[in-house]
Amino acid sequence: MLGFIAARNNSFMEESPEVRADERAAEQGGPETGPRADAQVGAPTAGSAREPVVLTTERLVLRAPRESDIDAVLAACQDPEIQRWTIVPSPYRREDAEYFVLDLAANGWRTGENLVWCVFERESGALVGSQGLTVSGGRPGTAEVGWWATKEFRGRGYTAEAATAVARHALTGLRVRRLEWLAYVGNHGSRAVAEKVGFRFEGTLRAYAEQRGRFHDSWIGSLLPGDLTD
Repeated sequence: MLGFIAARNNSFMEESPEVRADERAAEQGGPETGPRADAQVGAPTAGSAREPVVLTTERLVLRAPRESDIDAVLAACQDPEIQRWTIVPSPYRREDAEYFVLDLAANGWRTGENLVWCVFERESGALVGSQGLTVSGGRPGTAEVGWWATKEFRGRGYTAEAATAVARHALTGLRVRRLEWLAYVGNHGSRAVAEKVGFRFEGTLRAYAEQRGRFHDSWIGSLLPGDLTD
């Protein structure tokens, strides 16, 4: 769903489309060594409680949010583009960041319904974004991925790198049979990331997602286990 991460709701955020032409070209490429999930996991039933899992890629570390991340999350979510394309509170206050870290993310891992990662650059330790996985209780074997990217770190391919690691974890580690991506129509940055990860565009859902009292048309795509590449 749309806008989940860092918000008082149960949906996901997409990356801003504010990407210059040269940056978008870079997003379509990717690192020479593809992302990998180093964490060793079993095959738990989707939606069951589980301990937070750390995922790593060539350039990134993905881990569950901690109290020490509140200031960085608060700063990132001041970005007007994140607020434009998601349903995070606007204005975004410290209490919203505290809720995200101490309540929503912690309870999401505890119940196994909303798995949230903060994404950090290995070299600097800086917060570069967030990734989340919502497990559908009504549709067994189905989950939805979402993300946002910190403004200063867009255009480097980090979001696609992190999303690929989360997708691989969902489809192989958690044995999700169908992973979905959704974004408001017009969020070309998020769509470019989804396409790079390998999601297949399936169409437009009319008046599907609400944002502050208004319903938006939404793009939808899916990724299946057979779509993964090494």
